[in-house]
Amino acid sequence: MTTDTPTTPRKLNGWHVLGIFGGGFGIIIGVNLFMAFQAVSTFPGLEVSSSYADSQTFDVRRHAQEALGWEASVETTETQLTLTLVDTEGRPVYPAEFEALLTRPTTRANDQMLELTRGPNGTLIAPAELDVGRWRLRMTGTSRDGIDYRHNITFTIPAR
Repeated sequence: MTTDTPTTPRKLNGWHVLGIFGGGFGIIIGVNLFMAFQAVSTFPGLEVSSSYADSQTFDVRRHAQEALGWEASVETTETQLTLTLVDTEGRPVYPAEFEALLTRPTTRANDQMLELTRGPNGTLIAPAELDVGRWRLRMTGTSRDGIDYRHNITFTIPAR
């Protein structure tokens, strides 16, 4: 013989509400702290030491660089990066000084300073360890007549 005892519904009191609010805010604060830590730990650093000082000559440098008329494009394989740098007439450009840094946009962990060598048809070729994902090629250099050149190309390596 079973006896069914009627169960009385539990009442929601102040301590329950306090626990629900405390738990909810605890989750929100925990997620915010996690995200803040991730943002700070993956921040690659400063682009320039003083944005104000850099901005004072930005337009002059931009107009000089645009007058060069250089256009850059990138092609990649699993182990190699090919950079094509041409002028407005499509002729290859070989600057007096030139450096290329391959990096991820959000971290410095995979930074690679590329060792560029001249390839066929005016290309610059460098061995590179390219994994799937988003990459940025940061180019800095000086033209033969002393004009500074800075350009970034962001590209994505698709899953193979």
